[in-house]
Amino acid sequence: MAKLTVDQLELSGRRVFLRVDFNVPIHGGRVTDDTRITAALPTVQHCLKAGASLVVASHLGRPKGKPDRTYSLEPVAERLGQILGQPVPLAPDCVGPEVQQQVTALQPGQILMLENLRFHAEEEANDDGFGQELASLANVYVNDAFAAAHRAHASIEAITRHLRPAAAGLLMARELTALERILGDPERPVWAILGGAKVSDKLALVENLLGRVDGLLIGGGMAFTFLASLGHGIGRSLVETDRIDMARAVLDRARSRGIPARLPVDVVVATSVDDQSGLRTVAVREIPADRMGLDIGPATVAQFRAALSGAKTVVWNGPMGVFEKEPFAAGTLGVAKAVGECPGFSVVGGGDTIAAIHQAGVTSQIGYISTAGGAFLEFLEGRELPGVTALNDA
Repeated sequence: MAKLTVDQLELSGRRVFLRVDFNVPIHGGRVTDDTRITAALPTVQHCLKAGASLVVASHLGRPKGKPDRTYSLEPVAERLGQILGQPVPLAPDCVGPEVQQQVTALQPGQILMLENLRFHAEEEANDDGFGQELASLANVYVNDAFAAAHRAHASIEAITRHLRPAAAGLLMARELTALERILGDPERPVWAILGGAKVSDKLALVENLLGRVDGLLIGGGMAFTFLASLGHGIGRSLVETDRIDMARAVLDRARSRGIPARLPVDVVVATSVDDQSGLRTVAVREIPADRMGLDIGPATVAQFRAALSGAKTVVWNGPMGVFEKEPFAAGTLGVAKAVGECPGFSVVGGGDTIAAIHQAGVTSQIGYISTAGGAFLEFLEGRELPGVTALNDA
């Protein structure tokens, strides 16, 4: 997995094509959360200080393969310029004679942002010709968009057939190092915490982790399919009936390998997410037929905390309940604090999970917070990521 990184390159006088993930929320023509922009800053600043000129490329939203002003990167270029304290002009497109002219005019230390890559259907089609056009804009390729590394798109995969060297940016390198620390030779014991709504989204992940972890904690909506597989009545809780046999097989496999797979022992129930009448905490054996489980209870949080207290490595993806609703947030926040208190190295990924870490005030206590969602999960599933495979080995 050791890949060539941008800090190993001689960049003075070179023109760098930097693929970033600046797919950020925009409202009223302004960036409302610049986390992904600031995450890529170390790579941007490294290239500029090393004397390179920089061509920055990203996608934004889903414009369906044609220009749409709603998805213009103009607010992003403006925000990046504010942070850097230097102009970041936006090209009118990402390919074509006018863009080529702007790129050729760049001086060392200058930066140009290309317009949304997804204004061309060829980007998501991983079109080789489009990749070659993008490659013609620079003589070095750097990918700092780990969050998009699971997608075989032209600016991620096809471009590298025509532009070498292809190196990892500093953010990409940090992501790979942190995740390798879990999957490579982790310090043991290793515990994984999995939540979220659906078992089907996580089955491949559970399968891969069973051969790598020493313990598994399962919460969120997905826990009810596992509980149903053990014969528990789960009331009106979320369940994937077509996955019950698979869930039971996973638990059997964990048991045969001597891996503890902990499920909730109590849950917070209510009539529905929006109708909180009858809100209370019950043991999993006592879920009323007319109620649904919407969070793990305090006894479960205590058991999960006890399990994590001796962990040397922890990976967490997915909330423990309907975290965005305050009455059902305590379980996720409790687990966030337990992960923060854990003395071992922790890696956290996924939007809701990261939000919980911030809300619980334990951000500084987490070993690594991944910027990626889908790529984070696919890497942990053991799948090959096109955006990583395409890079030069170190």
